[in-house]
Amino acid sequence: MRDDAITRGGYADAVVAAVLGLAAPGAHRRPLLVGLSGLQGSGKSTLAAQLVAAARHRRIEALALSLDDFYLGRGARLRLARDVHPLLATRGVPGTHDVDLLLDTLDALRAARPDRPARIPSFDKGRDTRLPPSRWRRVAARPDLLILEGWCVGVPPQPPSALRRPLNCLERDHDHDARWRGWVNAQLSLSYVPLWRRLDRLVMLQAPGYDVVKRWRDEQEQALRARKAPRAMSPAALRRFLMYYERLSRQALRTLPAIADLRIVLGPDRRVRCLVAQRPS
Repeated sequence: MRDDAITRGGYADAVVAAVLGLAAPGAHRRPLLVGLSGLQGSGKSTLAAQLVAAARHRRIEALALSLDDFYLGRGARLRLARDVHPLLATRGVPGTHDVDLLLDTLDALRAARPDRPARIPSFDKGRDTRLPPSRWRRVAARPDLLILEGWCVGVPPQPPSALRRPLNCLERDHDHDARWRGWVNAQLSLSYVPLWRRLDRLVMLQAPGYDVVKRWRDEQEQALRARKAPRAMSPAALRRFLMYYERLSRQALRTLPAIADLRIVLGPDRRVRCLVAQRPS
């Protein structure tokens, strides 16, 4: 499954080599920050862990962060649902992360040392809330390489004209006036784009199209359902859940190939077809 797709055949080491070839960590007075963007089910978490291992094999201290660990807790999202739009009760879209906490974490990692360790938040998806700070991971030394993985990392906002027509039945039935998608798009522009500008390099796990994401993501849920995990979603619940992500997932597929410094091109079986590096002008 996911670990077959990326790690077999040394792709993780090849990705690290390509990233380092674009900009070596030693050239920076701060950690090299690499964004790893990929749609749901594409294997981001697996690849991020393999990149850390491959970097450490090269004696480069590396650390992976997940955008998911910076979700707002359920209470904060319910307040957004009350004050802005009911669809914001569901985590996932821009505006449902604590971007300030993420920026503070990046700054803390940049200055980490034994007497002032950085702390890495962790989000419990089963309880739908962030773990208390006492349970956060401590990092006592500044890493050379930081990998920030997430489904919408690097994605630019859409033009307002693109928001007018609903994309699926969730938008049609629950966001008929485009208030939710307009607010999400504004958050992407105001809070997330400044974060994307901090990225030294952007790596994209490029799916062959949006429709395959439904199957990839359902493979994850099948594993949860087989274990009778409490948070496993039925196929119908998953279809509805993915509608929250569809608009910006399609935006990612349209825009990131021209933006990414490195593309990992995947086939429908989630196996790597090729790596495409693009040096910045």
